[in-house]
Amino acid sequence: MHSFEINKILGALLGTCLALLIIHIASGALLAPPVVAKPGYEIAVKEEEPAKAGGEKAAAAEPIENLLAGASVEHGAQVAKQCQVCHNLQEGQGPKIGPDLYGVVGRQVATVANFHYTDALKAKGGTWTFDALNKWLDDPRADVPGTAMTFAGIKSEKQRADVIAYLDTLSKSPVPLPKAQGGNTGAKPEAAVPANPPAKQ
Repeated sequence: MHSFEINKILGALLGTCLALLIIHIASGALLAPPVVAKPGYEIAVKEEEPAKAGGEKAAAAEPIENLLAGASVEHGAQVAKQCQVCHNLQEGQGPKIGPDLYGVVGRQVATVANFHYTDALKAKGGTWTFDALNKWLDDPRADVPGTAMTFAGIKSEKQRADVIAYLDTLSKSPVPLPKAQGGNTGAKPEAAVPANPPAKQ
C-alpha cells in the first residue's frame, strides 16, 4: 500500500474524529441544563395565617345555644347511630363498651352505675350540660386527656347540635333547649340545665 493511500485513510479518520468532537461540544453547549442555585425542587406552598390563640378560636365558635335553637332532632338521631356501636340509647339497657346515654343531658359526669370510668373522666366532675357535651363531642381526648374513649369527635358544629338535641329527647324529663342569644357569646348554656339535675341514670 502506498504511503499516499495510508495518509488519506489516516486523514479521513482524523477528520471524522474531529467532526464528532465538534458535534459533541456544540450539542453540549446547546442542550446543557441550566445550573440551579441550589439542588432540589421548589414546591409552592400556600401561606396560611398564623394559628390564633385558643381563646380567640373559641370566641369565633358559634354559641351552642344559637345552634340548638335551629337543631334537627331527626338529623341528630341519624348521626347518633354511630354512637350505638359503643353506647345504648334506650332506658334500662345498661352500658356497653361505653355508658348508656339515656338521660345523659343534665346528668352528673361519670355517674352511671355498673360502669368503670377512667380516673381522668372522674376528675372532670360537673354536669353534662349542653356546653359540656358540645366540647366533649368535638374532641373527647382534647376535652379530657387520658379518657379511654377513642371516638375522633364530630367536627361539624351543626351536627353536634343536632346530636345533643336528640340526646336531650332520651329522657323522661328533657331539659328545655336554650333560646338563641342573638350572638351574645357571654351567655352561658349551662343556665339551661336545671339546678337540680335528674337522678343518676
